[in-house]
Amino acid sequence: MNYAEILQSKFRDYSAKQAIIFEEEILTYDELNTAVNRVSEFLKRKGIKKGDRVAIQLSKCLEIIYFHLACLASGAIALHLNDTYTSAEAEYFIRDSGSSLFVTDSENYLKSEEMLHGVPELKIVTLNEKFPGALFYPEEMGEIKSCPEPSYPGRNGDTAMILYTSGTTGKSKGAMISHRSLIENMADLHEIWELSDHDISLHTLPLVHGHGLVLAIMGALYAGMTTMMHRKFDPKQVWDTIEKKHCTLFMGVPTMYQRMLNVWEQLPQKPDISSMRLFTCGSAPLSGDLFDRFSNTIGHTILERYGLTETLVIASNPYKGGVRKAKSVGYPLSHVSVRIVGQDGIDVIPGEVGEFWVKSSGVFNGYWRDPEGTEESFCGEWFKTGDLGYQDPRDNLRLYLVGRSKEMIISGGYNVYPKEVENRLEQHKAVKEAAIVALSDPDFGEKVTAAVVFEDHTHAGEAELLDFCKSGLAGYKCPKKIYFVNELPRNAMGKILKDEIKKML
Repeated sequence: MNYAEILQSKFRDYSAKQAIIFEEEILTYDELNTAVNRVSEFLKRKGIKKGDRVAIQLSKCLEIIYFHLACLASGAIALHLNDTYTSAEAEYFIRDSGSSLFVTDSENYLKSEEMLHGVPELKIVTLNEKFPGALFYPEEMGEIKSCPEPSYPGRNGDTAMILYTSGTTGKSKGAMISHRSLIENMADLHEIWELSDHDISLHTLPLVHGHGLVLAIMGALYAGMTTMMHRKFDPKQVWDTIEKKHCTLFMGVPTMYQRMLNVWEQLPQKPDISSMRLFTCGSAPLSGDLFDRFSNTIGHTILERYGLTETLVIASNPYKGGVRKAKSVGYPLSHVSVRIVGQDGIDVIPGEVGEFWVKSSGVFNGYWRDPEGTEESFCGEWFKTGDLGYQDPRDNLRLYLVGRSKEMIISGGYNVYPKEVENRLEQHKAVKEAAIVALSDPDFGEKVTAAVVFEDHTHAGEAELLDFCKSGLAGYKCPKKIYFVNELPRNAMGKILKDEIKKML
């Protein structure tokens, strides 16, 4: 099956129902279906065919959803770029993916104009302003008076989207997510979280990663629910919207819950959130303190789940019929098998810490154009997650995460790869070497922190280095704090000892 084709049947079933309310704009399921079919026809007219890549870099808007579903319906492969990416960052993803079409808005176009026109055979379409050498979305849509239903050439095992992740080398890798993976994940979550057309979901996540786009939006459409979608996250607005619109479901990251709790505690009159039935948390570990404080203060126990870019959701705490526990990610989904493996590749005894290995028909198709990276990530059918944890032998092998064998930092729900930030800092003429570590932070969960050693007889201030980072990296990747040290601690083999750096800082 094709995931967009499954959703299209939902659109027919709920045609007159409100699908998405984006700020003041109301979109019914029938109107969503029409918009997706029109964009699918646009892609067809521009020569986009099965397997072609379409890169999308837009600030949060409904067109992200139209293009995403149209790509799936057309058999094309969608990849979403954070709208805070610099031109250099966007160029890497466009060139690495070999994208045929780039969908963007005026702000993102202007910061990357020269680069975009230097990419061979790349068609560019802009949404809100017309530019020479680029297609203009309103004009293109105006030429489409009628269109047939898409043919849905992409099937189960075909790649539906590329979600970029990375390793400690700093080179981003594109995880190829299949239609099957999307379908199985949505079906599992629909069942275990009891998602239904009676739900009203509140959406404040970005639409550039698996959490905000796949789980929160595609999951809502799969269930036939109505989604209240805000352009940005505002904790006060969240509580107001839940009360006024009688929302039942909210998906967030720990940073969001921390800020929502802070606002709640300051409100003189607490809002009526009796309509709410489920708060879920993912993308970063939820601290035990925040888990307990939210439950004791708000009266709702957050349901934490665990997933990866390459696998989507792997495990979840129970919605019903079980207890949600702090620092636990619950139990594997029905189609997922999990092993906890030691460094020797042998399963550890339940209760002992090892690396999570995962097997599922929904695991990604491999890394885009990276067979070596794909091979390194698997042992037979088992995907090696790089995450460390254990199973509780006294609680039906409930899963707990304790850390990551890879160096990835999760700050505010976003993945940050230290090597990429280190590389940027070391491009500054005053910096001899840099090391990036994660320090605990009550707001972001993990705070990107730098230790910098200067070249002899040179110096630069913290503000200068932060500005230098921001000129080449998305803001969320940049250090929140830079410390200056005489040297970085190393072992006998010359490897930087990041645990020692954390202790120093």
